[in-house]
Amino acid sequence: MRLKILACVIIFVILTVAFSTSYTTVNIDNIAVVVAMGIDLNTDGTLKVCFQFTNPSSISENGSSEQSSSIIKTVTSTSINSAINVMNSNIGKELSLSHCKLVVFFEDMAKKGITNEIYTLINNAQIRPSTNIVISKCPAEYYISNSEPLLENLISKYYELFLNSSQYSGYTCNATIGDFFDKMLCNSCTPYAILGGINFQLPNNTNDAFTTIEANSISNSSNLGGKTSSENIGLAVFNKGSMVGELNAIETLSFMCITDQINGFLITMPDPYNEENYIDVYLTPTRKTKFDVSFVNGSPFIKLDCNFKGQIYSMTSESNYLKPEVLEDVSNACNNYMKYIITEFLYKSAKEFNADIVGIGTHSLKSFLTFDEYADYNWLENYKNSFFDVNIDVNVKSASLLSNS
Repeated sequence: MRLKILACVIIFVILTVAFSTSYTTVNIDNIAVVVAMGIDLNTDGTLKVCFQFTNPSSISENGSSEQSSSIIKTVTSTSINSAINVMNSNIGKELSLSHCKLVVFFEDMAKKGITNEIYTLINNAQIRPSTNIVISKCPAEYYISNSEPLLENLISKYYELFLNSSQYSGYTCNATIGDFFDKMLCNSCTPYAILGGINFQLPNNTNDAFTTIEANSISNSSNLGGKTSSENIGLAVFNKGSMVGELNAIETLSFMCITDQINGFLITMPDPYNEENYIDVYLTPTRKTKFDVSFVNGSPFIKLDCNFKGQIYSMTSESNYLKPEVLEDVSNACNNYMKYIITEFLYKSAKEFNADIVGIGTHSLKSFLTFDEYADYNWLENYKNSFFDVNIDVNVKSASLLSNS
C-alpha cells in the first residue's frame, strides 16, 4: 500500500512540473513567433535588426487563415542576441525563432563580412539549419517590409514556398543558413546565398526595354509590373564569410545545372536558321554531372560532362522542327549555347571571384595521397588558376505536342 501511495505521489509531482513548465514556456499567449529577420549595419558599427512577426489576427476563431499584414519591429543594438533581449522587453513576450523562415542581410554588410553573425545564429538552438539566407541589394528592413504574399494568405506560407520556382526556372537557389555555415568552414568549397531585392516598374515612356531576363537579370533590376515587392533572382557568392560577387539569372541557371539542383528548365536561344528569331527549348537533365579533376603544372584542369534531353516549345506555321535533320541542328545549337554559358560561369567563379561554390574541390581529393597533402596545396587559393573543358550533349527529340499526324 505504501509503495502504491508513493508511486501516485511521484506521478502527481512529475505531471505537475511537466504541465506547469509547458504552460509557462510554450503557451502561444507567452511567445511572439518570428517568421523573418533582417540585419543591417549602421555607420557606427551597431546592428539594426528587423523582426517580422505573424499577426494573431490572421487566424480566425474557427482556425482558418485570413489574409492580414504582418507586424514588423526594428531595434538597434550591439549584437543579435542583445537585440533579441531588447525586443523581448519591448513587446512583453519571449521571441520564438523556431519558425523563422528567412534571415536577410544587406549587401553592404555582407561585403564587409558576416562570419560573426552566422556563428551567432547557428549557435542559437531555435534557428533551424533549413532557414533560408538572403543577401538583399536594398536594406534588409526594406526588403522584409516589401515581402507580401501574392497568392497565399499567410506570410509564413509564402516564405515556405517562394523558392519552389528554383526547381523549374533555375534563376535562384534554395540556400540555407546550415549549408552556408558548413561551406564557410569547408576547405573544398565556398558558400553562397540567395540574391534578393525589390522589383521596380519602369515608366511607360521609358526607352530601357527589359529585353531578356534570362541573360542579365538580377534582383533589384527586373521590370515587373504591378505593386513593388521583393524578388529573388541570382546568387550572392562568398569567399569564406565575405561576399565577393553576384551571379545573374543565366549564371545561376548554369550553377544549378552542374550541381544537379534542377529538374528541368527553359532556355531561349537564337534560331539556327534565322539569327533574328529566338526559339524556346525545354531541357531536362538525363544524368548527374560528371567531374574529372587533374593537375597540369600545379594548376587544376577540370573536365565536366552534362547530358540533357530537350523539347522545342516555340512553334510557328512555317516551322520545320519535326524533321530529323532540323532537330539535329537545334540539338547542336543547344550544345553550343549551354557549353558557352556554363564555361563563362565557371571562369567567372574562378578568375573573377576565386570562389568554388560548385564544390569542385571535393572531386580533386583523389589526386592527393593524404589530407595533409591536400591541405598544403590549399585548393581555395589555387582555384583561381583553374581551366575548364566542358562537354555538353543535348538531344532534342521533338516539338512539345505537335507531330506529323
